[in-house]
Amino acid sequence: MLYFITKDFEEASIVMLSVPFALIGDVYLIYFLGYNFSAAVWIGFIALYGLAVETVVVMVVYLHEALDKRFSSFEFGERGPITMLDITESTIEGSVLRLRPKIMTVGTSLIALLPIMWSTGVGSDVMRPIAPPMIGGLITSTIHVLIVTPVLFSYMKERALKKGKLEASKMAMWMKES
Repeated sequence: MLYFITKDFEEASIVMLSVPFALIGDVYLIYFLGYNFSAAVWIGFIALYGLAVETVVVMVVYLHEALDKRFSSFEFGERGPITMLDITESTIEGSVLRLRPKIMTVGTSLIALLPIMWSTGVGSDVMRPIAPPMIGGLITSTIHVLIVTPVLFSYMKERALKKGKLEASKMAMWMKES
């Protein structure tokens, strides 16, 4: 399904790389808190993986938008061809635009999940195991989205530029059509 969004297997694999990063935080927090792998813990895993993939897709969209602005300028004759510096600058631009929304999203999610993790009332035995995998995974997933994804994106685009295969995002074309 990610291939249909990104139109590129390499980008889809970069997006899917967020799942193992989220798994790291999941497993460590579950281990440190002494939870068993129950159905509720697995529900927390599944919910987190969806959130992790979604945030990486949004980061990749922001990175592509920043790079595609430079492609548009080149196509309209307003600038020269795309260089390595352009890729680096657009990666930084896209990452900075996504920094505050990502930190705010993670912060509000953590604020919402902590009371669930520490709850003691009726139904807490069912809800409490859902929160730790999401909390641990949100933290490691955030590191991945804000640091690793832009680095991988930049590396991938620089490699494409060296091979002469760098082109505007197919994902962005899809967004413009709708």
